[in-house]
Amino acid sequence: MKNRFWIAVLFIVVILGVQKSSAGITLTVPGKNPGFKIIGYLLQSDIAAGNAANFDFTRITHLNVAFINPDQNGNFPVFSGLSTIIATAHQKNVKVMASIGGGSAPAYYATLLADSSRNDFIKKLVEVAVTNGFDGVDVDLESTRIDNNYENFVTGLAAALKLKGKMITAAVATAYGTQYTDKALSQFDFINIMSYDKTGPWNLSNPGQDAPYDMAVDDLTYWSTTRGIKKDKLNLGVPFYGYGFGTNAPSSISFKNLVAQYPGAENTDQVTLPGGGIIYYNGIPTIKSKVQLALQKAGGVMMWQLLQDTTGDLSLLHAINATIAGHN
Repeated sequence: MKNRFWIAVLFIVVILGVQKSSAGITLTVPGKNPGFKIIGYLLQSDIAAGNAANFDFTRITHLNVAFINPDQNGNFPVFSGLSTIIATAHQKNVKVMASIGGGSAPAYYATLLADSSRNDFIKKLVEVAVTNGFDGVDVDLESTRIDNNYENFVTGLAAALKLKGKMITAAVATAYGTQYTDKALSQFDFINIMSYDKTGPWNLSNPGQDAPYDMAVDDLTYWSTTRGIKKDKLNLGVPFYGYGFGTNAPSSISFKNLVAQYPGAENTDQVTLPGGGIIYYNGIPTIKSKVQLALQKAGGVMMWQLLQDTTGDLSLLHAINATIAGHN
């Protein structure tokens, strides 16, 4: 019996030692970036349309489905395609989160988070997570949605989710940093820093990079040093899109379309167009540098959003996977 026991143990160790994703990252070997998270967002609309059917989930560790928002009464609709995508992700050991809110979150969130309706809304939100098989809820409430009720909401939601064995995470922006209380931040299992959108089509008088490298440095410094959040709870967000300024420039463009239209664009951070307009974005070298930064200063990386990436060797996610795999 003892021999059989040790043979079984050896077999398990060997299997774990060779288990790899198709991107070549060893996810289960102790000491090889253990626990480093690769978090990507997928739009619910893309899931419903079947656009995410062929996505390779071995390349990420967490999937955030955006956005799972209620109506003004706090009731959630039936979301098409969720069960299939969640089951597929779970088969690859990927955690799936229901992300609520977003940059254009409905104004009635203020009412749903108020004292009179908060508990009922939390109950319905937890029910959505449990019924659909989500592993937790990702709270992406921004700007004025981070109001005086935010702390009580995330505290109540965290307690209710943990009773069901679920996680709670957050997407945060340093621009709103002072609006998050320490108590609210302490509720989250981890935090995704939206280190992008420094400028964009809403601010045409201020053209330039929406996600420069120094922004990533400053953001990580703020959340780790100023706010005292531990390294392994922070994930650095990177963009899979760009913004255009000036003549002939699109207001926004996916990295996928960018490299298809402008060969060689993957190796730089901007493209100058005929007429003088400029598209700003993060190319492969900058993405690799940010991943190296995250490997030193954070517990993972986050991408907005996965289907804006291209495929093959020019893929930004491929660059992320390769950088993590090659890290010593």
